[in-house]
Amino acid sequence: MAVDSGRARDGFHRPAHLRPEDRPGGLRREERANAPRREERTGAGQRREHRAGLRWEERPGGARQERSGGLRRPERQSNALQSTPPPPAVAKEQAQRTEQAQRTEQVQRTEPVQRTETVERQVVRRRPSPMGATTGRRAGHPERLPSAAARTAAAPVSPAPGPPVPPALVSAQLEAAVEDAVGGAATFVPATKPQEEHLEPARTPRHRARWAWEGRYLRTLLLIDSVIGVLAGLVAFEVRFGSVLTNYNTRYALLSALLPVAFTATLAANRAYEKRYLFVGTDEYQRVLRAGLGLTAATIVGAYAAEIQIARGWFAVALPLVTSGCLVSRFVLRQLLHRARKTRGACMRRVVVVGHGLAVEAMTTQLCRERYHGLKVVGACLAEEGSVPGVPVLGTFDEIAGAVRRARADTVLVLSCPELDGHALRRLAWRLERDDIDLIVASTLIDVAGSRTTIRPVDGLPMLHVEHPTLTGARRVLKAVVDRVGAVVLLVVLSPLLAGLALAVRAESKGPVLFRQVRVGKDGREFVIVKFRTMHTDAEARLAELRHLNEVDGALFKLRNDPRVTRVGRFLRKFSLDELPQLLNVLGGSMSLVGPRPPLPEEVAVYPDDARRRLAVRPGMTGLWQVSGRSDLSWDEAVRLDLQYVENWSLSLDLVIMLRTLSAVTRGAGAY
Repeated sequence: MAVDSGRARDGFHRPAHLRPEDRPGGLRREERANAPRREERTGAGQRREHRAGLRWEERPGGARQERSGGLRRPERQSNALQSTPPPPAVAKEQAQRTEQAQRTEQVQRTEPVQRTETVERQVVRRRPSPMGATTGRRAGHPERLPSAAARTAAAPVSPAPGPPVPPALVSAQLEAAVEDAVGGAATFVPATKPQEEHLEPARTPRHRARWAWEGRYLRTLLLIDSVIGVLAGLVAFEVRFGSVLTNYNTRYALLSALLPVAFTATLAANRAYEKRYLFVGTDEYQRVLRAGLGLTAATIVGAYAAEIQIARGWFAVALPLVTSGCLVSRFVLRQLLHRARKTRGACMRRVVVVGHGLAVEAMTTQLCRERYHGLKVVGACLAEEGSVPGVPVLGTFDEIAGAVRRARADTVLVLSCPELDGHALRRLAWRLERDDIDLIVASTLIDVAGSRTTIRPVDGLPMLHVEHPTLTGARRVLKAVVDRVGAVVLLVVLSPLLAGLALAVRAESKGPVLFRQVRVGKDGREFVIVKFRTMHTDAEARLAELRHLNEVDGALFKLRNDPRVTRVGRFLRKFSLDELPQLLNVLGGSMSLVGPRPPLPEEVAVYPDDARRRLAVRPGMTGLWQVSGRSDLSWDEAVRLDLQYVENWSLSLDLVIMLRTLSAVTRGAGAY
């Protein structure tokens, strides 16, 4: 048999009759696979149909052969040397095949091929081999470039319907050819541009300045709570058992050592260390109180269930002391934070306000006035191009993410506007999430604390449920009891101071020590308030001639250098000592320790409808108005603070206001 010196596509030697270029008509297998259907007629009038993957029938010479993989290829004489002469039968068969090939070539020259289909060209690429070489070739052999016919007609043609070839009739040569074709199959590249891969943008570095001071604040808080727990345990042990350690009190020494661990764990369980409740508001103090009450109740129930006897002296000192000490320490630490924000602008969040121009201007003014909230406006994004006084406008609603990056902000405050609906806010939250930017959505509700609001999801929509303020009920009864008990305690403790102040007032000027005046209380009922006299006895008669010198707006009359005030009176007003006799009003039930400022009847006569809401509760000796600036505040601001207290009253808020009263009295700001 003749041996061909050429190499096949897979790198192996292959006989000449299997080489594609030696097929009849000079067409290669790849060209025949992509060739269109054509019809040819032989000289004997017989019809011949051929297509890739079909069989030939009725060949000239009466020979009928079936092939499922392609045409039967006639053999031709190779130029290579033959080792032995072929037998006569083989030589005769080769001669017949050569004659048949010559006839076929003659027919192809005389009759042009009529193409009935237009084949679209498609760019093909080879699949890379896992070994780094081209599939179907051995490593190290050069890849054969496709012929011109294969490049111009590379689209696959679907085979015509026909009976399938039984597997038993498939020869080994056909299996090898099919395997070779599958191994070198081409992968078509889609005509459309491939979809760009969605790459998650690199997360920007976390705002280290904000995270640094928040982390320090939280660690300081945890350390202070632990130290207070240790001190409370030591004081309780010393008060009840002394400094001598015996077999009896060893158990209480262990309880004193475990007190800081148990208390800090209870605080953490009540979420008293979460940043959302720190820095501002009364939620932090409420959670501390809940932790103290919860630890007390758990200790009582556990001791009763385990039948363990606990010394009442140790118990009565340790738990109240650790709770009150934690409240005071957190209040002091917060005041230091607020002072740093007001004086140095430290520990602030950089905020970009989003909304309409007037709303952004109003919010910016309020945040600048109350800097202790820790929000510093560094830019704004408006619905359309415009300007806001004192605030750089960084773009429109479509440019919020870029504006945040340019301003190096860490918080976005979205005001109420119809352009930013639910879907727009959701997409904005997604964009801000990647850069670790906080999102705050401002509600249109005014002076409603979080304790009165509850978010209830309804079909994926967050519904804000607002509860009515607690103006009656058991909590009000509890507040009245606390007021009277507190008034009695303060009168007993401060009785020496009250006597000394009375003597000072009587020594400076003639007249009564106490000043009585009609004020308006709860539900518009009038009562007589009691104070130390700070003015001359003819002060009311001289009011008319000084009315035009009023330094505050609204119905309130205040004059910083009022000539009617005595020297002792100025001292008493500066430190609010003139209001201590109002403890008698609290004891009588006409006033409260904490509440709105008691107004005069002439002030109430000119009240607008909103301001009359102040009369829904008892007036107080101190309140938000007194601890937020006193006479330095405007009339509208004083009314707003009193309404805020009425809407959000709670025992914890009263405790916070009383603690803030101590610092406000020592400073003496706004008192005249």
